[in-house]
Amino acid sequence: MIIINDLSVHFSGNYLFEDIAFLINKNDKIGLVGKNGAGKTTLMRILKGELSPEKGEVLRPKDLTAGYLPQEIKLRSDNTVIGESLTVFKEELALQKKIAGLNEKLSCSDDYCSESYNDLVQELAEATERFELLDGSRIETKAKSVLRGMGFLPEDMVKPMREFGGGWQMRVEIAKILLQKPHLIMLDEPTNHLDIESIQWLENYLKEYQGAVMVVSHDRAFLDNITTRTLEVSNGKIFDYKGSYTEYEAMRRQRVEIETAAMNNQQRQVAQIERFIERFRYKATKARQVQSKIKMLEKMEKVEVDQIDQSSIYFRFPNASPAGKVVIEASCVTKSYEEKTVLEDISFYIARGERIAFVGRNGEGKTTLSRIIAGDLDHEGELKYGHNVRIGYFAQNQDELLDPAKTVFQTLDDIAVGEVRKNIRNILGGFLFSGDDVDKKVKVLSGGEKSRLAIAKMLLSPANFLVLDEPTNHLDMRSKDILKNALLQFNGTIIVVSHDRDFLYGLTNKVFEFKNSKIREYFGDIYDYLESRQLDDLDDLEYFGENTTRQAEKSSPGHSAGKQEWENRKKSESKVRKLRNKISRLEDKIEKMEQELKTLESQMSDPENNPDVISSPEVFDKYNKLKQELEQEEKNWEKLNLELESILK
Repeated sequence: MIIINDLSVHFSGNYLFEDIAFLINKNDKIGLVGKNGAGKTTLMRILKGELSPEKGEVLRPKDLTAGYLPQEIKLRSDNTVIGESLTVFKEELALQKKIAGLNEKLSCSDDYCSESYNDLVQELAEATERFELLDGSRIETKAKSVLRGMGFLPEDMVKPMREFGGGWQMRVEIAKILLQKPHLIMLDEPTNHLDIESIQWLENYLKEYQGAVMVVSHDRAFLDNITTRTLEVSNGKIFDYKGSYTEYEAMRRQRVEIETAAMNNQQRQVAQIERFIERFRYKATKARQVQSKIKMLEKMEKVEVDQIDQSSIYFRFPNASPAGKVVIEASCVTKSYEEKTVLEDISFYIARGERIAFVGRNGEGKTTLSRIIAGDLDHEGELKYGHNVRIGYFAQNQDELLDPAKTVFQTLDDIAVGEVRKNIRNILGGFLFSGDDVDKKVKVLSGGEKSRLAIAKMLLSPANFLVLDEPTNHLDMRSKDILKNALLQFNGTIIVVSHDRDFLYGLTNKVFEFKNSKIREYFGDIYDYLESRQLDDLDDLEYFGENTTRQAEKSSPGHSAGKQEWENRKKSESKVRKLRNKISRLEDKIEKMEQELKTLESQMSDPENNPDVISSPEVFDKYNKLKQELEQEEKNWEKLNLELESILK
C-alpha cells in the first residue's frame, strides 16, 4: 500500500533517518517505538504528507487517505459535539443540502412536461442514488455510535465543544478519524485522553479495522492487544519486527546481543589492522600493504549498537508506622459543583493494607474523591480517618502545583527536614536528576521530568496510605515498571487512579467503579473487574436505541460463529490469568510456610538457647503439622502448574 524507499531526513546536524526503507501493507497493525527524539512523530508526518523528506521517496496510491492524531493539537470549534464529528462527511452533507434544494425547486414548479423540470428530476435521482450509495442517511447514527465508544453520553452530543476540556475534544478528533475510515490510521499516544472503557472500545475497533493502523503508545497492554508488527526507530534506522510489543522486546534483546558481538569482533579486527599500519608505516617494502589496510579501514562500515536504555527512576517508598485496622470510613459523602452532583451519598470503608483501583469514565468523580480523601477538597457527609493514618497524595496535576521559579534542588530542599536533607542529591539521582540537572528551574522541565520530581517530593514525607491520581502520566514503560515494583513493596494502603491496565494488573486487589455519582466495589484485580463487568466486549453497550437491532444481529448464525470463537478465546485467557494468580498466591504461602519451618528447625536444633521449645510437645506437633500442610500445598502448586501448562499448549 505504501512504500518508503531510501528515506533520509537531516536534523540538527545529524541524520534523523538515513536511507531507511520499509513497506506498509493494507491491513498492517503496527506499533511504532523508539526513544524520545528518535523521529517517530516526524515519520508519521511524512507518511501523512505534512513533511517532505530531503532524500528518498514515499510511494502511495493517488487515492490513498490517511488520518493522523498528533499528541497535542490546538482545537477551536463553535460546533456541538455531534456537529463537529459530522464535518468529516463532506460529500454526504453536500448531497443532503443539494437534495433538499432540488426538492424545494421541484415543489415550486408546476410545469411537469418541461425539459427543465425533467432535468431537475434526473439530477435529483442521481444525487439520491449517490447519497444512498454512501449510506448518507446513517451518518448521524454512525457518528453517535463512535462518540459513545469514546465515552460521550447522549446528552453530551448536543453540547458545544467549548464546554469540554482538551482531553474530551481530542476524543472527538479520534472519532472523526475513525468515521473517515482512511486507508491508514496513525495515532500518537491516543490513550492519554481515554479511560479504560474507551481504551477497550478503541482496541476492539482497531483490531477489526479493515485498513492499516500505526500507533505510538506507552501503554503496553494497548500495544499488545492491537499490534502484530513493531517498527523501531533507532540510530537513524528502521528495524522491523513481526510481533507485538512484548514479543518485540524479546527479539530486540537478541538483536542487541548479536550486534554487540559483531561490534566487539569488528573492534578486534580494527585494532589488529591499526597495529599492522603502525608497525610497518615507515617500511618501504610494506608500503602497498599499509595503504591497502588504510583504505580497508576507511571503507569499513562501522557497526553501531543501540544499547537498551537502562536509565530509569529507582526508589522505594519509605516505611511509616502502621495505621489502625480501618484506614478510612466514609458515610453519605456528597460533592457538587454548582448544579452538577459528582458524588452523591457515597459510603464505604477502607481497611489497612487494601490496594484499590479507582476506575470509570472521565468526569465521574475519581479525582474528586481522591482529593476529598487527601483532605484537599471540602464536601458534605462524614469522612473519618483511622488511627495514625498518614496520607501521601499525588495529584493528577501534581506537576502543575510545583513552583516554576524554584530549581529542582530547591523544590525538595524547602520541605526536607532532619537527616533527609543530607540525602536530597541521592534521592534526586534516583529520579534521574544528576549534575547540573538539579539546578534547572522547574519551568524548563519536560512533563516527564516534572512527574518524576513530584513523586520524589512526595517521598520526603513517609506515609502509610498513598493516594495516587494518574501517577504514570508522562512516564516511559521502564519507569512505570520501577514505580509499580516500588508500590508492590510498599507495606501500607494504596489508592490508584489509572486507566493503564498493565500497570494496575497484580498491583490492586479491589476496584471502585465510579458511575452515575455512585461507586460500586469489585473484589479482585483489574482483569477480574473487567471480566465481571463484561467489558471485554464493549459492543454490549447500548448505542442510542440501536440496542434491539444489535442484539438481533448478535443472535444471527453468522455473528454467533465468530462470536463463539472469540468468547472461547477470552474464556481461555481469563482461565490462564486466574490460574497464574492462584499460583502466585500459593507460591507466597509456600514461601512463608518454608520460612516458618526453617525458624522452628533452627530453634529445635539449638536446645541450649531454646529450652522452652524443647520441653513443649506442642512445638513438635506444630512442626509436623506444618510440614504435612507444606507437602499438600506443594502438590496443589504442582497440580495448578500442570493445568496451566495444559491450557497453554
